[in-house]
Amino acid sequence: MLGWKDDRPLSEVLPGKVAKALTKSFGYSTCGQLLLNHFPRDYIRQGKNFRAFAERQAPEGSFITVSGTVTHIAKRPIRNGFVLNVTVDDAYTAVFFNGVWQERVLYPGIRVLFSGKLKFFHNTAQLQHPEFLILDAPRGESAVSKRWGGTLKAIAQFVDVEELLRDREWLPVYPASSTLKTWTIMAAIHHVLKTLPPIEDPLDISDLTFDMALRQIHEPRPEGPQRAIDRLKYNEALGIGLVMALRRRDTRHWRAFALPPAPDGYRAEMLAKLPFELTGGQQRVLKDIDRDLSKAEPMSRLLQGEVGSGKTLVAVAAMLSAVDAGHQAALLAPTEVLAHQHARSISAMLPDDIRLTVLSGSMKVAEKRQALLDIVSGQADIVVGTHAIIQETVEFFSLGMVVVDEQHRFGVEQRDSLRMKAPEGTFPHVLVMTATPIPRTIAMTVFGDLEVSSLHELPGGRKPIQSSVVPEAKPTWVTRAFERIREEVAAGHQAYIVCPRIEGEGGVLELAEELQDGPLAGLRIMVLHGRMDDKDERMAAFARGDIDVLVSTTVIEVGVDVANATVMLIRESENFGVSQLHQLRGRVGRGGNASLCLFHTLAAPNSESFERIAKIAATSSGFELTELDMEYRREGDVLGTRQSGRQRTLQLLDLSEDLLIIERAYEDAYQLVDDNPELAFHLTVGIREEEQEYLDKS
Repeated sequence: MLGWKDDRPLSEVLPGKVAKALTKSFGYSTCGQLLLNHFPRDYIRQGKNFRAFAERQAPEGSFITVSGTVTHIAKRPIRNGFVLNVTVDDAYTAVFFNGVWQERVLYPGIRVLFSGKLKFFHNTAQLQHPEFLILDAPRGESAVSKRWGGTLKAIAQFVDVEELLRDREWLPVYPASSTLKTWTIMAAIHHVLKTLPPIEDPLDISDLTFDMALRQIHEPRPEGPQRAIDRLKYNEALGIGLVMALRRRDTRHWRAFALPPAPDGYRAEMLAKLPFELTGGQQRVLKDIDRDLSKAEPMSRLLQGEVGSGKTLVAVAAMLSAVDAGHQAALLAPTEVLAHQHARSISAMLPDDIRLTVLSGSMKVAEKRQALLDIVSGQADIVVGTHAIIQETVEFFSLGMVVVDEQHRFGVEQRDSLRMKAPEGTFPHVLVMTATPIPRTIAMTVFGDLEVSSLHELPGGRKPIQSSVVPEAKPTWVTRAFERIREEVAAGHQAYIVCPRIEGEGGVLELAEELQDGPLAGLRIMVLHGRMDDKDERMAAFARGDIDVLVSTTVIEVGVDVANATVMLIRESENFGVSQLHQLRGRVGRGGNASLCLFHTLAAPNSESFERIAKIAATSSGFELTELDMEYRREGDVLGTRQSGRQRTLQLLDLSEDLLIIERAYEDAYQLVDDNPELAFHLTVGIREEEQEYLDKS
């Protein structure tokens, strides 16, 4: 973290069995990995009641650690002995089978620390045969009893257990496993910290140094761990901020073609012929982009906006600035369906003399050969395509600008490959777009090397989409949902029905058959899902109006634009994420007609899932919904960047709560890069490769 690491092997500091268990359970092999990646998940404050797990605040099967006062003991005979039930704080029970020794040392009034697997029996929380440590005893015994066995006996071989626990107001509770209890981890970290030399802090930013913070988050002082947590959160944010600031500093040395808007070029012609006025947001964003394009320094800008807010029109205007200046522009789309759709909608906007070429992997050999020839010769002004654009065989005559649609679906290596296709010595201007609005904290931490523009307004003529929840528990509501679909089709419109799976109950195939023979009998119904080879043809048939109802999986989620579709029914909507539901809803209402989205759900009315669906139906703002998404999911899920390994990139930072810490850290990061870039570079050298990968996924 910020230039510090401790590469001492755990096996050289801890007993072999403990070191091996830490490696097997969590993947740690060095002391630094243990100290920086395994922070406490909670703390037990001596003398304070710990939260009651009887309220099911932890899932069954969790290994938990709790402290409390024994309030009652009951002994029940069974065939091969007896069961000892030790009630703690009148909230949960520790259960011991044939607990002869436990019966002698546990009694009402004694305070005990328990650690074991959580079970629920008749809705009562239980710890079955947990390990325990007596914290205090009212009968004149020592505050820390030496009556221990199992894990405590094992850790006593390398730490002084009384020293470990004596006079500690706060006890850390660590993420544990079936083979490693929290106090084994606590003892291991205590021993590693005792052998750790003082850490020199490269930053003079607080009276609480990094050395103090690292020690106090594991072993808090009487005032508690919060100051240490905040300092280490700041360090996390500063580390990522420095990476972003260094990236942005690097781009200042890159050269690009200056592409100022021409007053009488193709762009001006297109804008003049629009049958409507640009929204205030579109005009504002275009000014930002024009300012960037006018410089000989490559633009790196993120354009985020509501579904249907007019991002594509802004992108086309920017690409025409490149064409007006004598260069080419490229738009990279995540799927062939979306690439062809972009090509159709963009072609309809372009002046007659502009030549647009499509390049995709499924093109016939002769078509692809001609497309490649048009691109390398400069005959193609604008190229729209999929990943096929970034293949080595594709060469541009003079690439001046790149637009990347649905930013989160492309890795940084892919975008860099496209950058490399500009003439030698130059980089193209880059505009990346997303219809999934991004919370401010994520925009800073993951897209911090990009300038950010936002479109909130909908263009004139677009009506808000009415949304309603359709519970399966109310059959009349389900029936009415299908009646509404029939009404829209009778009015000359079309409908989507989205399913969470292809086969089985509630899947596309089964539902389409049921509807054809039931509530939607007589309508033209077609199935669409990802395994089909003719997806594009089926989507084109729906777009032409040949089909009344499209029963589909989420392959229609991104970018599919059928102006005549006015109603969508999303089956079992509790199976989809917040942003995914918002994206799906945005497929209707694109033609200026009043539109409807129905969120069907199997969730019980009082459940968290039902509440989430109701909140989504209650607002059409993607920006509000993204904040809602942060409440339900960690940042890795929201971004689509959850790591596959055991270690999270952000150990402490909470992107939904730590805006002030992130803002301060980022201001300091950019200032440090300006003042002392060598130090900034040194501080980021130790960022793990997977952290860099996490950032690259921006």
